[in-house]
Amino acid sequence: MKKESLEPSASVLSLLTFWWINPLIFLGYKRALTSEDLWELSEENKTEYNSELFKERLRQNQRINRKGILGPLLTTYCFSIAFIVVLKFILSFLPYVNPSVLNWLIDYMSEGNTEPEWRGYLYAIIMFMSPMIESLIATQYDFYDAIVALRIRSCLTNAIYKKSLRLSSAGRNDFTIGEIINLMSIDTPRIAELVQIVNETWSAPLQIIFAMYLLWQQLGVAAIAGLVVMLLLIPVNGYISGKLRFITSHLMKYKDKRIKLMNEILCGIKVLKLYAWEPSFDDQVMHKRDHEIKQLTTRAYVMSAMIYVFYLVPYLVAVTSFMTFVWISSSNVLTPQKAFVSLALFNQMRFPLKDFPRLISFYALFSVSLKRINKYMSGDEIDSESITYRINSNEAIVVEKASFSWKRGESAILSDISLTVPKNQLIAVVGQVGAGKSSLLYALLGDMFKLKGSINISGKIAYVPQQAWILNASLKQNIVYTSDENDIKLNTILEKCALLPDLEVLPGGHNTEIGEKGINLSGGQKQRVSIARACYSSADIFLLDDPLSALDANVVKHVFNEVIGPNGMLKDKTRILVTHRISVLSECDQIVVMKDGLISEMGSYKQLLENRGDFAEFLMSHINEGNDEDIDEEELKLLADVVNKDSIIRQRSNTRSSGSSSLRQRTISNASKISANKEISKSMPKEEAKNISKLIEAEKSETGSVKLSVYWDYLQKIGLLGACGVLLAHMGAISLNIGSSQWLSIWSEDSNDPKLVNDTQLRDTRLGIYALLGSGESIMLFIATLTLNLATIRGARLLHRDMLDHIFRAPMSFFDTTPMGRVLNRFARDIDVLDTQLDVNIRNVLTQIFRVLSALVVMAFVVPIVLVFVLPLGLVYLIVQRLYIPTSRQLRRIESTTRSPIYSYFSETLSGATSIRAFGSGDRFVDEFNKKIDLNNTSSFTTILATCWLCIRLEFLGYLIIFINALYAVLNRHTLSAGAVGLTMSYALTITRALNYLIIVVTYLETNIVSVERCLEYTRIPVEALQRKPETRPDDGWPQKGCITFENYSTRYRDGLDLVLKKISLTINGGKRVGVVGRTGAGKSSLTLALFRLIEPVNGLIDIDGIDISAIGLYDLRSRVTIIPQDPVLFTGTLRYNLDPFDTYSDSEIWSALELSHLKTFVGSLDAGLDHMLAEGGDNLSVGQKQLVCLSRALLRKSKIIVLDEATAAVDIETDDLIQSTIRTEFNECTIVTIAHRLNTILDYDMIVVLNRGEVAEYDSPKALLRLSLMSALLGEVAEYDSPKALLQNTDSIFYSMAKSSGHI
Repeated sequence: MKKESLEPSASVLSLLTFWWINPLIFLGYKRALTSEDLWELSEENKTEYNSELFKERLRQNQRINRKGILGPLLTTYCFSIAFIVVLKFILSFLPYVNPSVLNWLIDYMSEGNTEPEWRGYLYAIIMFMSPMIESLIATQYDFYDAIVALRIRSCLTNAIYKKSLRLSSAGRNDFTIGEIINLMSIDTPRIAELVQIVNETWSAPLQIIFAMYLLWQQLGVAAIAGLVVMLLLIPVNGYISGKLRFITSHLMKYKDKRIKLMNEILCGIKVLKLYAWEPSFDDQVMHKRDHEIKQLTTRAYVMSAMIYVFYLVPYLVAVTSFMTFVWISSSNVLTPQKAFVSLALFNQMRFPLKDFPRLISFYALFSVSLKRINKYMSGDEIDSESITYRINSNEAIVVEKASFSWKRGESAILSDISLTVPKNQLIAVVGQVGAGKSSLLYALLGDMFKLKGSINISGKIAYVPQQAWILNASLKQNIVYTSDENDIKLNTILEKCALLPDLEVLPGGHNTEIGEKGINLSGGQKQRVSIARACYSSADIFLLDDPLSALDANVVKHVFNEVIGPNGMLKDKTRILVTHRISVLSECDQIVVMKDGLISEMGSYKQLLENRGDFAEFLMSHINEGNDEDIDEEELKLLADVVNKDSIIRQRSNTRSSGSSSLRQRTISNASKISANKEISKSMPKEEAKNISKLIEAEKSETGSVKLSVYWDYLQKIGLLGACGVLLAHMGAISLNIGSSQWLSIWSEDSNDPKLVNDTQLRDTRLGIYALLGSGESIMLFIATLTLNLATIRGARLLHRDMLDHIFRAPMSFFDTTPMGRVLNRFARDIDVLDTQLDVNIRNVLTQIFRVLSALVVMAFVVPIVLVFVLPLGLVYLIVQRLYIPTSRQLRRIESTTRSPIYSYFSETLSGATSIRAFGSGDRFVDEFNKKIDLNNTSSFTTILATCWLCIRLEFLGYLIIFINALYAVLNRHTLSAGAVGLTMSYALTITRALNYLIIVVTYLETNIVSVERCLEYTRIPVEALQRKPETRPDDGWPQKGCITFENYSTRYRDGLDLVLKKISLTINGGKRVGVVGRTGAGKSSLTLALFRLIEPVNGLIDIDGIDISAIGLYDLRSRVTIIPQDPVLFTGTLRYNLDPFDTYSDSEIWSALELSHLKTFVGSLDAGLDHMLAEGGDNLSVGQKQLVCLSRALLRKSKIIVLDEATAAVDIETDDLIQSTIRTEFNECTIVTIAHRLNTILDYDMIVVLNRGEVAEYDSPKALLRLSLMSALLGEVAEYDSPKALLQNTDSIFYSMAKSSGHI
């Protein structure tokens, strides 16, 4: 619960001075702030309020066919912007009050001046009051400007998020997740800066014009010479602007590509490690990064040249004006009054002139960002009018002569679909792979583009996708989803969906946190959670896209009978079930048969059999593959009319005897982790058990000041030599600056000596030296800027390199507990800060430090007594700084840590956009997203307040220094020269802004150095063992036999968890095929992870052909052993790259592998062949095709040891059959270790290993098995290891009970 803000009850004076935030500043000084300490945002600053305003303006624009976001944004906040413009207009003139008063003061100090003393005091008071009024207005301007920027950022981020929920499939293909995250993290903040930059854009020329007018008052027509110099530089500005825009555009393109690749790498990091592909993908990332560095280097030279020009401009203007002034007439004498008033005006002109490089840079970046966001916001959307939702009392779904495609203008994927689904019926959709079954459901959801026809849906929809979408939330939250909680209803659904046994092994029960993408659940568990979510939604229509494919046969029966079937809990609902499970078809009311995007048949089970059409062919193809499941004899009699009955019975008999039914043995790929957690939680106190049920660790936020070690580490990255060069160049520049001012003071004093006034040679010498000193300062600043820019690029490159190395070498436990968005935030936002912001921050800090030092040195040199007053003010300055910086620093850290969840949530939403739309839960997700933005904005808003609080206090100290100097001059009217007063006052006028700006830039530096801190944190994460160990590297031919030996092997997933494998001792002889089975949490997947050393041993070892695998490098191990994983992971790029990222194999070898994996015909039909580009995640291939690509990888590598980690769990029966036939023929001389999902795939293997609770329960020869079974009665243990048939003959074995319960016996 956030605290209520004190702002509404604050007085006017408190609001003007930001006195009302004192309690928070003092609290931040006493201890590190947390998000709970911050005040809640007011309604007008909340995302929902602002997004509704923006949405209405956007609609108005669309009605008049205007595109783009800029107009709607400006009109949404037009009144706030108008108020800010008025404040800025006033502020454009106030800075020139003091230079004008300085003119009067120097005149007052001149010899022979007879003005009364009270005028001197009046001038001093005006010089105090004028900047104070300016300060009060400026802080209000900064505050409201920042608030408008915050509101723009909020509504724009919200608009991007909402757009992602509306994007069509074609629209999604145009933008990757990485690109959209860049729109939010980089482009949106740039758009939000527009109001401030636009105000500065018109204010800067206005200030310059006004300054030129005042210069005219001092120098007359000579001021025009300075104006001409500035006008001549306009073409230079135009060239620089165009160059920067070009560089920025290319830089962002390369950045997008890198972030997109990093997103894919993090999604598939487990597969990269298993294949030992890290070096190839590391090269890819660095190749894209090298392009970025090249653009950044070019940008560094352009920016350095720009800084040089704009620092040179005031000197060129001054020199040209002074030179013209003294040359056009011999009567023109450069007096202290003219010199130092002009100098004060030139110094004042520095600030608007200094802004030009930033403005040019901003517009270059802004134009690119605006185009990118406009392109995204105009992306192709789902056609919301393609489906009507009229209430119909009889039919739930009516489709009439409708055709659909994935994109406008493309040919139809589904053609002439006519389908009527009565309410409360169960409709099955069947067909071969690629027939259009899933596409039919997408069409009913509105995800496809309707070319013709009509669809009407009567009722609320629930959707279960083929690949379950799981939220990073508790199991309960995943099921309850956006509905209201009801424990009785929840428990009923858990029982019906067979999830109660799973709760027993989850450490926190249904409160256990599920990781990103369901990382700690199996495919079957994820699918049952997805079914449970649909059941809980109380929808009217259920679209079920093959949810039974990932479940065991016995679980299929349970879920179908209790949930989907005619007697299940959804019996009074309309259900459309896409399925390959022929055992459930006879219980469906109707069956829709899809073929080549058409409905070829539709009717009841018996009607379709009697038709002898595509449905009968579909059934026979499955039975001939041994996939008859549980077809009873009555159904076989019906099939006898289609083909010879004896052949069916004989086929069925052969299938039963060989045990090749398509049972899916239930497994949980990460259940061992859960089981380990459960064992610990039993022995822990309740609170600790609750903690261990939490998988994702909260992002750590450092407290206190940024450690000096962070600065030192960064200094080493940018290079000590470069850092020293930057410091020396800045010292040289400031020395020349002091010298030029002192020289001008001496020159102006010449006016008091008639001889010197008329000495034209001395005058020209004075002018020449003054010009040289100014030019020298600009050159030094150019050297400092260029050196710093190149040094920071070097630091960013090295930090990125180190961070990438550690990410690739991080153990899997790191990725299990770290959200992907958090890692991406480092590589996107934090690296962008290192690339483009830190150089500016460091340069600004150094510039302001030396500017303050130069002012103090000059004042101390001319009027030492002023230091008596300045030192106490310096002490107050330090106190204010000490109060502010801890609060500001912690606020920035909170802002950074609350930003990562926004990206994680956004990424999670994108992957489940179809489900969100189907459930109609988009508004709930938008609300939750708004809360995350508001949480982040709370710290941003408080940071704005703290900055304004600081500014008004530091500026007060600054104009006190001006007042003290002016008062001292008035009091010493007859002892101080006009030149000395002019010199000290010109520096005093700059110190106010310099002191204020110093703290601001120091704060920005500390804020952005946190990005260095965060990147350094990821360069110190624990890493795996070395990739290569030359001293123990095995021979090139290793492993020759493929013999695997486990010797007393034990392991755990990470410190603090229980063992998942316990004292495993077994030998797998070379060339043997061994199946690994076991119930939930038995340790099957842990065994394969151990083989690849994704988890390291606690004790014991694994030996392959006489070599201890823990003694060799990870690359040498993983590149010699091949795995076909359960979830096929593909990457954006060519098909060739996905098969051979190291470019090791010839085309003929790749085509041979594709032929053996049954992909040659498909790839041959593609226009680009092997160079066919795959979409992100391989989305333009089917699940079956993706798994066959993984099979091709294994065929290419020709490893002696092949591991199948439930490789066919997520594919249809046909693809399973293709994979198994290839394995039997092409890997017949290899050692094959298979984690079984379907028992029929391992029933003809040589050996079976049965795991139970991380131990080998059964593993032995037939005769020994019988003896050990007898001994086990005495010892209470069972150890069996034999051929499948022998294990089945032993009725006491666990394997026998598994086979019997699933219908094999």
